Amino acid sequence: MSALAAISNLAVAYRNAALPALSDVSLEIEAGEILAVIGESGSGKSTFARALIGLLPQRTAISGRIDWPGLDGAPRAGRDIGCVFQDPGSSLNPVLRIGEQVGEGARRHLGLGRRAADAEAVRLIGRVRLPEPERIARAFPHQLSGGQRQRVAIAAAIAARPRLLVADEVTSALDVVVQAAIVDLLVELVRADGMTLVFVTHDLALASGIADRIAVMAAGRLVELGPAAELVAAPKTAATAALVAAHIDLATPPLVGDAP
Repeated sequence: MSALAAISNLAVAYRNAALPALSDVSLEIEAGEILAVIGESGSGKSTFARALIGLLPQRTAISGRIDWPGLDGAPRAGRDIGCVFQDPGSSLNPVLRIGEQVGEGARRHLGLGRRAADAEAVRLIGRVRLPEPERIARAFPHQLSGGQRQRVAIAAAIAARPRLLVADEVTSALDVVVQAAIVDLLVELVRADGMTLVFVTHDLALASGIADRIAVMAAGRLVELGPAAELVAAPKTAATAALVAAHIDLATPPLVGDAP
């Protein structure tokens, strides 16, 4: 693989914060890989994602470099990087129909006209496994369930055919059955389209099930990075070991005498 992005000594400090949110983070993101970024709340994983996207608040102190050797120049927001966030209710416009929101990326970045963009929106809605895509395209966000809204957000994020998809805690507000379906959908889409996925989560089980590599964040630092299976089987840092120890494998029944 070749590097899509190269992050060097990245540091981020929010205004009036006592401690930096990120300190000296360096890694490469390989083209076509699924990289899971995991850690506890406050570990800096979402700050890392927003720095990558370019969505940090104003007056945030940023140092270090993010280079994009896998792109022709700097990434174009919405075109080269697609973003899916934790709460689709806040990322979708409540007064616009679903089809208009999904088709916006195709109109703005691919140059499609209104009719072609509407047709592309219906196609994308079907592609994220929503039934009756024509009906969904005419609906408003409040008429859909949380899981359906998250699928719509994914469809909108891939409308401009980005090279990188960043998914920041996209399953944390969903029940476990819907979580599994959303993760399966993300993997299917990125593999089919050759996209790179940065999957930000606190859930080690989800990360280890889909990722090629896992990056572990703790206190704003990258403390461990490696192939998913190796990192989970033999963690090298206390932070990673704690995440592994906290994971309960529900597929394995407890031994006789163990607590239920």
